[in-house]
Amino acid sequence: MLGGVEAYGKVWRLGANEATEVKFLKDVTLGDKTVKAGTYTMYAIPGETEWTIIVNSKLDTWGAYSYDEKLDVARVAAPVAKPEKEVESFTIAFDEPKDNASTMYIAWENTLVKLPIKY
Repeated sequence: MLGGVEAYGKVWRLGANEATEVKFLKDVTLGDKTVKAGTYTMYAIPGETEWTIIVNSKLDTWGAYSYDEKLDVARVAAPVAKPEKEVESFTIAFDEPKDNASTMYIAWENTLVKLPIKY
């Protein structure tokens, strides 16, 4: 539960167990930050009205226990919205790319975060 079991203001691994990894096949812009092509671990610092999405270069990590801020490649602020209906299982999804852009959706319970991606 966000704000409970998963506390606001603390680095979170975006899911359960092993930290979530993402692979970009070409350079992208996340929000207003450029990220080079490659594989990265994604973390977040959840807040009630805004999340900080973190792209980090350390791979194969369990939870956020070995998170190292010095290895951050980008930090992007993303506003929090409420989904149309409650999302029971933590979900990361992407919409269909259009005009060299897409959106990453992070949803769980009554929280929806949208991160614009351009490439």
